[in-house]
Amino acid sequence: MVNPCNKHKFNLTLSMIYSGQLRKNNSFLPSFRIYLIALLIKLDSRGPVFFVQKRLGRNGRVFNCYKLRTMVCDAEEVLGASLAKDSILKKEWEANFKLKNDPRVTRAGRFLRTTSLDELSQVINVIRGDMSLVGPRPRPLYELEVRKEDVTFQLGLAMRPGITGLWQVSGRNELDFEQRINLDAAYVRNWTLWLDISIAVKTIGIVLRQRGAY
Repeated sequence: MVNPCNKHKFNLTLSMIYSGQLRKNNSFLPSFRIYLIALLIKLDSRGPVFFVQKRLGRNGRVFNCYKLRTMVCDAEEVLGASLAKDSILKKEWEANFKLKNDPRVTRAGRFLRTTSLDELSQVINVIRGDMSLVGPRPRPLYELEVRKEDVTFQLGLAMRPGITGLWQVSGRNELDFEQRINLDAAYVRNWTLWLDISIAVKTIGIVLRQRGAY
């Protein structure tokens, strides 16, 4: 089994190299693609371009995860109202913490999610050292509230989360909550450099085919 400390050192080195290249080439923030996406978001719905949410990082450290906004501004209120009046929707949320037909997602947001463009801004977190290119999922805080004593859940926090990971190339949002937890743990247990390379290559195909994204 991989030593999480060694994995952390490797990811830190990789992150530093990648971050340096991003700054050197000015390939992220000034990119024309980001400006186009920002315009699309602003034209489609009111609110900021970026959505910032607290996520769990390595060893449970909380960090600000940056994503391009895909939901309405009053997302929590919309979710609460929708779950209150639809028992089937509530059951789906309680089982997976995800909704296939999420009422909070905007028209532009659905496009960004399907094409995985909403993940693009997480490069900011790679530069900041919060995330890796490949790793377990960056988990929302509410998952910790329900699985705090779960050893398998905690194992997934042993490494820095990634923009992509074993979960993304194994079904993405089509996976249920338990499957996502188990895949994160499996990634930590079986990590090798070749596993990361394999996941990165597979991610390209998954994104192009738009599989499991909603």
